[in-house]
Amino acid sequence: MPHPDRRDALRDLLIPAGLDALLVTDLLDVRYLTGFTGSNAAVVVGTGATDLLCTDGRYRIQAAEQCPDLQTVIDRPSAPAAAASVPPGRALGYDSATLTVDGLAAIRDAVPGRRLRRAPGLVTRLRTRKDAGEVAAIRAACELADTALGELLDAGGLVPGRTEREVALDLDDRMRRLGAVGPSFETILAAGEHSAVPHHRPTEAVLRRGDLVKIDFGATLDGYHSDTTRTFCLGPAADWQRELHALVDAAAAAGRTALADGAAVPGVDGAAREVIEQAGFGEQFPHGLGHGVGLAVHEAPWLGRSGTGSIAAGQVVTVEPGVYLQGRGGVRIEDTLHVVPDGPAVPLTTLPRELIEV
Repeated sequence: MPHPDRRDALRDLLIPAGLDALLVTDLLDVRYLTGFTGSNAAVVVGTGATDLLCTDGRYRIQAAEQCPDLQTVIDRPSAPAAAASVPPGRALGYDSATLTVDGLAAIRDAVPGRRLRRAPGLVTRLRTRKDAGEVAAIRAACELADTALGELLDAGGLVPGRTEREVALDLDDRMRRLGAVGPSFETILAAGEHSAVPHHRPTEAVLRRGDLVKIDFGATLDGYHSDTTRTFCLGPAADWQRELHALVDAAAAAGRTALADGAAVPGVDGAAREVIEQAGFGEQFPHGLGHGVGLAVHEAPWLGRSGTGSIAAGQVVTVEPGVYLQGRGGVRIEDTLHVVPDGPAVPLTTLPRELIEV
């Protein structure tokens, strides 16, 4: 991974922000900039000094192995120690979106008189656009997760009589056996009336013939995530289930078509939402259209009616419209896509989207 190049790109953002250095404390940002995967670390990236990683004694060997190009300080707590490496009089920025109030107070105590400045979102801005290695990692995570669900279906694991929790654990285990570190998030396995709950947690409810079953799942592989949702029917689907699935499928197609380099974020959401609203189900689509995927399974950009900015090439984003009918059932169809400079976004998820009657 081109970690020095990423730190150079961050350096380019410091001068326009009026900063001599940036203190990075979010662990995913630290990993993005350095490759370090320990549970305690802070990084300083500066305009005129050697970049520095600070962690504690548990990770001395790991830091040397993962970050041989970085000056390393072993101290705890790490953020104040890293901040102390910046000479007095220099403007030191920190990400106010991730640093806690207590964390900031500890830094102020450690470096009294330093010029500390809020600088939210600088690393986030870089992380939004994925390089080729990141896209390959996300694609591999998507392929692994989708393969696991395919194996579950082929093995007859989605059938009446099993519980939601049982099927979810089965899917999670298959992802791990295929090489995933674990699920990207708690797998959503929602059957029957529960499928109308957007973020239902699996229970001991028993799957029944005629149920809609919504499965929202993902795998973590090499630090990167996948995110897919498909909705199935146990046995022949009723007319209303087919119509609901077809509506959401059409909305998802509209969203995928709108997801392009330069497209306004609210417009992408609106393209899918309009399909659902015109069918009279606008209130039953209560969430945004999607989100970025990377080192976090939910990260910028955020696709919604109140979203800002434009879609950019290099981003990896989900499109996941849903319609949820309380007391009856719901449908969500979700794909993870890579935005490219020319042409439509490229799906990284591979499962068929049509309603499958199991």
